Amino acid sequence: MSQRVTRRAFAKVAGAAAVGTSAVGAVGAAGLPQPSTGNASRAAAPRTFPSGFLWGTATASYQVEGAVKEDGRAPSVWDTFAHTPGKVVNNATGDVADDHYHRYKEDVQLMNALGVKAYRFSIAWPRVFPQGDGAANPKGLDFYNRLIDELLANGIQPFATLYHWDLPQSLQDRGGGWESRDTANAFATYAGYVAERLTDRVKHIFTINEFGAFVELGYKVGIHAPGLKLPPGRFNQTRHHAVLGHGLAVQAIRAHAKPDTKVGLAEDMTICAPVIETPEHIDAAVRATREMNAQYMTVIQEGKYTDLYLSTAGADAPKFTPDDLKIISSPLDFLGINIYTPVYVRADASAQRFAVVPHPASFPHMASPWLFVGPEALYWGPRHAAQIWKVKEIYITENGCSSSDIPAADGIVYDTDRVMYLRNYLTQLQRATAEGVPVNGYFLWSLMDNFEWADGYTNPFGLHHVDFDTQKRTPKLSAQFYKAVVAQNALV
Repeated sequence: MSQRVTRRAFAKVAGAAAVGTSAVGAVGAAGLPQPSTGNASRAAAPRTFPSGFLWGTATASYQVEGAVKEDGRAPSVWDTFAHTPGKVVNNATGDVADDHYHRYKEDVQLMNALGVKAYRFSIAWPRVFPQGDGAANPKGLDFYNRLIDELLANGIQPFATLYHWDLPQSLQDRGGGWESRDTANAFATYAGYVAERLTDRVKHIFTINEFGAFVELGYKVGIHAPGLKLPPGRFNQTRHHAVLGHGLAVQAIRAHAKPDTKVGLAEDMTICAPVIETPEHIDAAVRATREMNAQYMTVIQEGKYTDLYLSTAGADAPKFTPDDLKIISSPLDFLGINIYTPVYVRADASAQRFAVVPHPASFPHMASPWLFVGPEALYWGPRHAAQIWKVKEIYITENGCSSSDIPAADGIVYDTDRVMYLRNYLTQLQRATAEGVPVNGYFLWSLMDNFEWADGYTNPFGLHHVDFDTQKRTPKLSAQFYKAVVAQNALV
């Protein structure tokens, strides 16, 4: 993340080109009840989550693993970017990070102590195919095999993400990374290779994490790897190649994985929340959600770009074939949504019949200036997905917040702000599950403090404080809170 434009700012950056009206089709409640209103009804509702609700935590390979030159791993675009002076706060890198590559057993015990039953991690593409394509590295999956076995031995389900932004640098050098259709094809080969070898134990695979972050911030804004600012035509084509790579990977996983493997993705879709929960504003938020996610989630779910997205782009619209759209919209088994902050929407009399309501300067936020506090995002995000696209299995694959996280004299971080944030957001998630929105699980970001992209080691998100000089992990107050939530399967 960066304080100039951050990894979550994509919600406005990505959605801006897609704002407008388009045929939404039937936007009825898709079998869901009307949103609950009034304090009395909420106070009377139970505070528990559904039986079997899956509680977990999450990390990503470059953010925690370290060991960037071990066992045949080649550089990724983030290795290159982080080692470019001035790109990351304090010129920090992920060379060591949390040393999770060597300390994974200790970290699994952190999960065990929390009581969580699932762990979402990502696999480093340059460990498996150091050049991105061509010959696979025989040692590339050894670490993940050890990690998966350790998780299962502790009763923790592995949820694996194939791409969390660490693109092999060779693909960037040879073809411009996701600018090239060749990268989409290489990703499919990598996905099939991993699926064939891990799905005897990994039953949930995510293709790509957050198109709206790595594409927007890496290829348009330039503050994330690979640090490019492409002109509109090339940028929109890059967007298309990313979602095409996802679709090709879905097909490759289905061709190579064990039959009971489930395939999905984790997207930081723009969550449009009605600024006031009345019918006209709710309808506006539904329309806005579909349109502001046109370039990623909508085309993946519907197999078409919205008319407004294409007409707004004009000559800069992506070039594609009907077969591309069929591949992109390959059916998914589940949907992961990364949720931090909403975009507030109101109904208006414009052609699109909605407008974004800007935040005033006084709007509350967490330590990261982009992380505006909007708990209702955790209600409207999954609800919109279930309503608009009829999604039947949803996971909240990231939710959490940054804090100043300064240890007290006793060594504990009393992050009451994070506890406040989590309690309020989980209240809205419980509201969703109580109304029948099909959310099966929640992955708190993050297990521990780690390399936070362009923010380096500032603005930490972890449940566990990490002393990066000693690698000592210490549970924060928020870890105690989350442990109690998990134990009771309820708000505390």
